[in-house]
Amino acid sequence: MTSDHPVADHYRVEPEDQARAEFYALLARLFSAAPDAALLKAIASAGALAPVTHTGDAGTVAADFGAAWDRLRAACAAMDPEAAADEFHSLFVGVGRSEVSPYASHYLGPQSGRPLAEIRAALAELGLARQPARSEFEDHIAVMLETMRMLVAGDAARAPAAIRDQRIFFERYLAPWAFDCCAAIRESSVANLYRDVAQFTRCFLALERDSFAME
Repeated sequence: MTSDHPVADHYRVEPEDQARAEFYALLARLFSAAPDAALLKAIASAGALAPVTHTGDAGTVAADFGAAWDRLRAACAAMDPEAAADEFHSLFVGVGRSEVSPYASHYLGPQSGRPLAEIRAALAELGLARQPARSEFEDHIAVMLETMRMLVAGDAARAPAAIRDQRIFFERYLAPWAFDCCAAIRESSVANLYRDVAQFTRCFLALERDSFAME
């Protein structure tokens, strides 16, 4: 995604928001292309997550999040980059038809109106545009995750969005279908590494959903 906004003044991103943005960026990268050897190594060698303090159901979500991260690190340590590339192609590209669709329109369908058109309009309102070199449509999960990264942390061209605006975008354009997409990946017989990618994505998005609900 690129921004049409003018360069913002200097701003501070809180450590928690920086961590959120980095997870969104990592997931966007994993859903946009297969991980290469360097990325697999980086994830495998990353440290365990610090405990997140929550109570009740939110505590369970936080525990699942840490466990899912550990499984993803282990999966990356065992994965060969060529095998990862083959898996990614089989899951999300395929010949004629992919095993799993990474597009919102597939899950929301005609009953929700025109998801792609609505997402394009929402991105335009935010001053964001698809990069010319990107082949994915705007309702691709990688684009949605990258948009959330930009809303959380901003970039050289824009300040972070208010929590309210992050929540609205998340609840309208990502949450209604991303969990179904993750479930489809986890249930696919083709998935290996991406079963753990999907599980970590599901846990991270659940933590985000619950955090927004407490705002």
